Amino acid sequence: MRSSKTSDDSSDIVVVGAGPSGMMAAITAASHGAHVIVLEKNKTVGVKLNITGKGRCNVTNNCTPEEVIKNTPRNGKFLYSCLNRFPPAETIAFFEKNGVPLKTERGNRVFPVSDRAKDITETLHRLMVRHGVEIRKGRAAGLAVKEGKVYAVRTENEIIMCKAVILATGGLSYPRTGSTGDGYRLAVSLGHTLIEPKASIVPLESNDPACKRLQGLSLKNVGVKAYDQKGRLVYEDFGELLFTHFGISGPTVLSMSAHLRDFGNHGYTVSIDLKPALDEKKLDDRILRDFEKYRNRCFSNALGDLLPARMIDEVVERSGIEPSKPVNSVRKSERQELIRLLKDFRVEVTGSRPVEEAVVTSGGISVKEIDPHTMQSRLVPGLFFAGEITDVDAYTGGFNLQIAWSTGYAAGAAAAKVIKNPEVVT
Repeated sequence: MRSSKTSDDSSDIVVVGAGPSGMMAAITAASHGAHVIVLEKNKTVGVKLNITGKGRCNVTNNCTPEEVIKNTPRNGKFLYSCLNRFPPAETIAFFEKNGVPLKTERGNRVFPVSDRAKDITETLHRLMVRHGVEIRKGRAAGLAVKEGKVYAVRTENEIIMCKAVILATGGLSYPRTGSTGDGYRLAVSLGHTLIEPKASIVPLESNDPACKRLQGLSLKNVGVKAYDQKGRLVYEDFGELLFTHFGISGPTVLSMSAHLRDFGNHGYTVSIDLKPALDEKKLDDRILRDFEKYRNRCFSNALGDLLPARMIDEVVERSGIEPSKPVNSVRKSERQELIRLLKDFRVEVTGSRPVEEAVVTSGGISVKEIDPHTMQSRLVPGLFFAGEITDVDAYTGGFNLQIAWSTGYAAGAAAAKVIKNPEVVT
């Protein structure tokens, strides 16, 4: 790293941030003939990418651009042009062509066959090197503008002259990976509007004391539904749910959280179906068999085959059935209440965890100030955006990474075009 305050360094394009969108933007711009410097404050590239999908990396969703838009509740239509230029099919082809075999799993989620997120990161790094991209450690402290156009990036130690800048700094989620809002500050300093960043795809908080009592308990293969305060079904899923000291988490809850917004004005109830494979009749038959099997036991000691051990006391308490009551004395009406509880174990949620704990940030730079075809700023020529820094976010399932690839590709291609002919309207 140079110690001087200024330098003779120059580049056609400076990409700020070496996450998925930044690396895709750099590769695309360099493959179009631009000289590119990537500025990354972490020691290595793709730090957040390496932990996505629990280290497996849900690369994309094997679907159409229209399906991605449907699964993008925040400004999905803004992405129409980017997604059609670089759709999920192109993402799949891109990685497979460059040596990463992919597979499609439940919900059309696409993963590396190896189940290693690092295979994706290493491929992107290798492609940057192959195309002559210079990867430099440093933090962008400011952008310099002359006659309304970006012409330099200022770091803590140097000034890098350039013809275009692509901000791909991410949002505020997982700040330990480098997403600390730097890009927001840079864009706002040049007149851009920041839509308040909030958490999306995040664990949920609850005041229900049962959550703390059950913390650490993971329920697998359960049905999960979320209802608003008017009793309307907001979201439905099947899979794993985890109780925590603050509320609930797990894959189903993270997916659900993207659908639960504006907690200040809305209350939500999460309903857990502990026995989704059994309807009420079959569940009643199952309970009767267990009661017959344990006919000499009391109620609280006859549920071991039906529930995880840690849930038994909670279910017994909520059922209203006396724990010491002999099972051969449990009435049909009491059994029906037990069935209702097993099919509809409710937890009131009061809000989401802080944005720092979110997988994705909702909010960001207003898309009204960005050209959807090129990802170039409508306010500052030569300034481009890619990825999570923009006010766009999607549900889980590979959609957010697809947005990163598509916007990164669009920004990289457009920036390369602009630096070749500054007068061109991209």
